[in-house]
Amino acid sequence: MACGTKDFNNVQPIRPDYDKANYDASKIAPYELEDPLTFANGERLASKADWGRRREEILGIFAREMYGQEPPPPEALVTELVDERVDTLAGFGVRSQYKMWFKADKSGPCVNWIVFRPRYAKGPVPVISFLNYRGNYELVPDADILVTEGWSRNGKGVSDHRIDGSTRGIQCDPNNGSVFPIGTLLARGYAVMSACYCEVSPDPLANEPDERFRQDVFSYTGVFDLWGKRDPSRTDNPTALGAWAWALSRGLDLAERIPELDAKRSVVTGCSRLGKAALLAAARDDRFAVCVPNQCGGGGVCLAKRDFGENVATEMKMFSHWYCSAYGKYAKNPAELLTFDQHLLVASIAPRRVLVQGFGPNDWMDTEAEYLACVAASPAWEFLGLPGLPGDGYPEYYDTSAIGSHIGYVRRTEEHGISAYDWNWLVDFADRAFDHSIYGK
Repeated sequence: MACGTKDFNNVQPIRPDYDKANYDASKIAPYELEDPLTFANGERLASKADWGRRREEILGIFAREMYGQEPPPPEALVTELVDERVDTLAGFGVRSQYKMWFKADKSGPCVNWIVFRPRYAKGPVPVISFLNYRGNYELVPDADILVTEGWSRNGKGVSDHRIDGSTRGIQCDPNNGSVFPIGTLLARGYAVMSACYCEVSPDPLANEPDERFRQDVFSYTGVFDLWGKRDPSRTDNPTALGAWAWALSRGLDLAERIPELDAKRSVVTGCSRLGKAALLAAARDDRFAVCVPNQCGGGGVCLAKRDFGENVATEMKMFSHWYCSAYGKYAKNPAELLTFDQHLLVASIAPRRVLVQGFGPNDWMDTEAEYLACVAASPAWEFLGLPGLPGDGYPEYYDTSAIGSHIGYVRRTEEHGISAYDWNWLVDFADRAFDHSIYGK
């Protein structure tokens, strides 16, 4: 069914408190999911040759109705190596820092990328890319890594939205919620690159008390300055998630310029909202060979029609800059009103590979809905003659039986963030995708 055929004005809310998270499974209304192998006009895909057209249709739906239109390519991409150390990480790694501008004269926004690669690799190596939350300096305890200078979310090491540098290298602490086991990743033969998402565009809270950083205005700075004034009459303007996904593609542009990296063997990942961005980046940019969205919750892999935990209404209230305004019309009754769901976005990555990583217990993020989205997306790979989602139902924590060669799902307990378990599953999955052994071929 095509979008726009519902009567959004007269629909009855699915729940009187539809604008709050639902944690009662008995209140999940019946819903139907659209077939990834059927066009919006009801026509069934006849052959594999039809998949490209269906994929474009799916991406068009999400551009109009949820994530906004994809931002245009930059007018230029200027990258400059500003610092390199060839014997870092106990001598096993090479660490490089790059600045990236999007205009030939280096005016406008600038993003700082950090690249780690194995020093003793015999040839170009696969690369894992992700956006980080507060800066490259948190990844490893290296005093030469630049501290993010712009706006950042307040928290440990950040006051008045300015970073003091006290959390340098925190992600090498095994007790941290998110860890970055760079030594292990290098030893497995992978390069890794990252940039701070707030350098792309800031991410203020909905209740930000400082008028300078209001979500409805300040969010659309950074790289948004490249795209001209926003049109308030449009319901599909580019969004923050679209901007972060766009930046991941620009990181892949940089990887293509580094001879020691094999950008054709690329993995894109990220946690929570940055897992959403990784998923969207892989859907829109088919150069990403493997996508591993980590604990991305509602608005990512979770089925919105389930209306369990985080839902359309809470997303639009708390994170209005992540989605285009068109998405808000589905909030009252997503089970009835939505004519698409997140399984279609997952399916759009086929025939490439995706591994969804969930965690819990955490009803807000509804990782069972992530698993169900993978189940519903799996026919796209099968239609293309590839293995679908394996396993015998919703797996227990740490059960890897639902990780297939092309689409997989796994979940764990403990804290929200990318753990050593998640990195291990990611690299094992990517190794199979690339037929990769240590230091490549």
